[in-house]
Amino acid sequence: MSTDQQPRANNGVFRTKTVEQSIRDTEEPEHALKKSLSAWDLMVFGVGVIIGTGIFVLTGKVAKENAGPATALAFIAAGIVCALAALCYAEFASTVPVAGSAYTFAYASIGELPAWIIGWDLVLEFALGTAVVAVGWSGYVRSLMDNIDWHLPAALEGPDVPGGTFDILAFLLVLVLTVVLVLGMKLSARITALVVAIKVTVVMIVIVAGLFFIVGDNYEPFIPPAVTPEGGGSNWDAPLVQLLFGYEATNFGVMGIFTAASVVFFAFIGFDVVATAAEETKLPQRDMPRGILGSLFICTVLYVAVALVVTGMQHYTELSVSAPLADAFKAAGHPFYAGVISFGAAVGLTTVCLILLLGQTRVFFAMSRDGLLPRFFSKTHPRFKTPYRPTILLGVIIAIVAGFTSINELATLVNIGTLFAFVVVAFGVIVLRRTRPDLPRAFRTPWVPVLPILSIAASLWLMLNLPGETWFRFAVWMVIGIVVYFLYGRGHSRLGQEGQAAKY
Repeated sequence: MSTDQQPRANNGVFRTKTVEQSIRDTEEPEHALKKSLSAWDLMVFGVGVIIGTGIFVLTGKVAKENAGPATALAFIAAGIVCALAALCYAEFASTVPVAGSAYTFAYASIGELPAWIIGWDLVLEFALGTAVVAVGWSGYVRSLMDNIDWHLPAALEGPDVPGGTFDILAFLLVLVLTVVLVLGMKLSARITALVVAIKVTVVMIVIVAGLFFIVGDNYEPFIPPAVTPEGGGSNWDAPLVQLLFGYEATNFGVMGIFTAASVVFFAFIGFDVVATAAEETKLPQRDMPRGILGSLFICTVLYVAVALVVTGMQHYTELSVSAPLADAFKAAGHPFYAGVISFGAAVGLTTVCLILLLGQTRVFFAMSRDGLLPRFFSKTHPRFKTPYRPTILLGVIIAIVAGFTSINELATLVNIGTLFAFVVVAFGVIVLRRTRPDLPRAFRTPWVPVLPILSIAASLWLMLNLPGETWFRFAVWMVIGIVVYFLYGRGHSRLGQEGQAAKY
C-alpha cells in the first residue's frame, strides 16, 4: 500500500478512513446493502424528495414577505448554490460509493471528528425534515377530508390546530413509510416512481393552466423596493449577516432576494439524499452523477416556472402563505384546479417523507458500521438486505416527534444543516484531490479548487442570511454532538480500535 493510501493521521480526532477500507466494509455479508438502483431510480428519488413543501408552500411566503415576483430569481440563486454543491457531491458519490453521503466523504478526506460532526448534523437535518414534512402532509390530508365532510377529533389534529394535541395522521404516515423502507429499496423506488409521476403532473398543470390566467400588471414592480420591517430587524429573527454587520434589515429589494433564497433553499433539499443511496446503486460510478445532477436540473426549471406563473396570476401582496398555488387558482375562479393541486401536494409530500427517512437511516447505519454509534444498528436484514434496526428505531422516534411537533421555526434548522454539509463536501473534494490524486474518478468536479471554493462561499452566504436564532439552536446541537463523540464515539471507533493510523 502506498503512502497516499494510508490514513494520514495518528490516533487523534483527525484520523482518516481510506476509500479502500470504506469500500471493503460494504462487502461484509452482515453489513452489506443490496444493490438494486439504476440512474433512473436515483433521478426519481431526487425529484421525489425535492418537489415538496418548498414549491407547494414556500413560494407564497417568500413572494409576499421577501422578494415579490423576483421569487423566481431567488429560486435561481438557490439552484446555483445547489448546483455548485451537486458537482462536488457527484465526484464523491462516484468515487466513494458508500452509504452515508457527506459523513462518509468527510471521513475519507478530512478526518473522524469532522465526519462525526457532519453525521450528527445530517441526523438532525433528516429527522427534522421528515417530521416537518409529515406534519405538512397531515394538513393537506385534513383539508381534503374537510372537503368531503370527514373530520378527525380535534385532539388528534396536532399542535398546529387549536385544541389539538397529537397529530395522528403524521404519526401513522411515518410508521407506514418505515415499513416500506424495511421491505426493500426497490419497493421504495417503485412506490416513489408512481407518486412522482402524479406530483410532476400536478406541477405541469399549475404551469400550463396558470399561463392562461397571468396578468402582466402583477409583475410590477418585478423587484419591489426595499422596506424596513417592523422593529428594524434588530432582534434574533433578523438574518445573521445583518446582526453581525449592524446594517438595517430590509425586506424586498436585492437583499430581499438573497433572504428569500435562504428560505426557499428548503425547496431544494433532497438531491444530497440521493448520495446516501450510493451503496445500493448498481453502477454508482456512472449513475450517481446522472441521478444527482439530473434531478436538480429538472426541479430548478419547474420551480422557476411555477414562481413566475403564480406571481403572474395573483399580485404578490395578495398571495396566500399557507397554500399559494391552490389559492391562486381559487382567486382566478377555478376551484377545480385548486382541488387537484391540494391532492397532488398531499400525495407528493409522501415521497418527501420517504426519502428523507431513507437518508436518515443510511447515515445512521454508516456511523454505526464505523463504531461511532453502537454496532448493533449496522446489521442488515437477512432477507431484505436493508438496515432494518436503525430504520425501525428512527422511524418510531420520528413518528412520535411528528405527532407532537409544530412546524414553526424548524425549516430553517433543516436549511442550515444542509448548507453546512455542502461546505464540508466541497472542502473534502479539495483535500482528497491533494491527498489521493491516484484514485479513479468516474466523474471529476470541474475547475478544482475554484469551483469548490465558490460552493463554500455561496453556501456560507446563504447561511449568513438565516436568522441568528437558527444559528444559536444549530450551535447547541453541535455542542451536544461533540460531547457524545468524546464520551462514546472516539473510544468505540473501529478505526481507532484497530490502530490503523498508529501502525503506519
